[in-house]
Amino acid sequence: MTPSEHGGFSVAADLHFVHPGAIDAPTGGSLYDKRVIEELRRLGWRVHLHELPGRFPMPDAAARAAAAAVLAGLPDGARVIVDGLALPAFEAALPDAAGRLTPMALVHHPVSDETGLAPEVQQALRGTESALFKTLQRIVVPSPAMARRLGDFTVPADRIAVVEPGTDPAPRARGSGGPAVHLLCVASLTPRKGHLGLIAALAECTDLEWRLTCAGPTDRDAATTAAVRRALDETRLAGRVTLAGEVRGAALEDLYAAADLFVLASFYEGYGMAFAEAMARGLPVIASGGGAVADTVPEAAGLIVPVGDKDALAGALRAMIADPNLRAAKAAGALEAGQALPDWPAAAARFAAAVRGR
Repeated sequence: MTPSEHGGFSVAADLHFVHPGAIDAPTGGSLYDKRVIEELRRLGWRVHLHELPGRFPMPDAAARAAAAAVLAGLPDGARVIVDGLALPAFEAALPDAAGRLTPMALVHHPVSDETGLAPEVQQALRGTESALFKTLQRIVVPSPAMARRLGDFTVPADRIAVVEPGTDPAPRARGSGGPAVHLLCVASLTPRKGHLGLIAALAECTDLEWRLTCAGPTDRDAATTAAVRRALDETRLAGRVTLAGEVRGAALEDLYAAADLFVLASFYEGYGMAFAEAMARGLPVIASGGGAVADTVPEAAGLIVPVGDKDALAGALRAMIADPNLRAAKAAGALEAGQALPDWPAAAARFAAAVRGR
């Protein structure tokens, strides 16, 4: 199939994609952006990547200046899609440029929904996003939950397109082989990812045999990392919990392969790509149900507990760790759900259709 035949329309088109900082950052949002760009290029799109310098989501002068320069350099009618984390940097420049461009955004989740923001910062970001959303011709989101969330910002439904991220095929996890159940959490140490709640819940399960590996950058939020280390010392779990830091490639694959159970107690997810990666490998899941988690993780694949409910999380952990039959049943459900997830070429084709307004 040639690019011009894909989907019945020509895909040879230009798209300017704006990302906050380096696109190789180890986050779900950056991975989504990077993989979509790669697949669009395979489809024949000419994608021009603009990696903005500066601070996000509360932009500094460097971010604002770079945002203005990007827009000023685009030809009339250009399609430009801005990652939602970078969108506040365009507060001053986008309204004036919107009339001559085709402005769009990829909103993984509203940045004003981020956990741990001071009330005044959250209010400022919400106002900025509300105003900017009105200037955009199309907003792509990764889940139905985020489409519903943008409805709270009064974004018309016909300007929202849901494009779930792709998931790569992966071999089924072989497991640890016991006797301790190996738990895996893949997430940056930030307030939203809920590591402190997970540690508190695991402290209620010390009579069971388990160990936990937390794979994810520890340099994103110094206060959270310090609090997690203190909590491990105070609960005397430091010997059972490994903070592995940023893990990529084959090393991350090895962690998934040797895990028995995936757990992530986040407060909020726009999609939850780590859950999809776990299910693709047939790992049973324990999750808290914020944002799009219920959209991503079906009941057959795991146990979902209310956000911030330590007792419910501890109960779910106890049930899964202690009962191999329950783990096996949820693993079968996870594998089935994982096989039904879209791959990246399919995700990119839907993204291309969304950008074209189809």
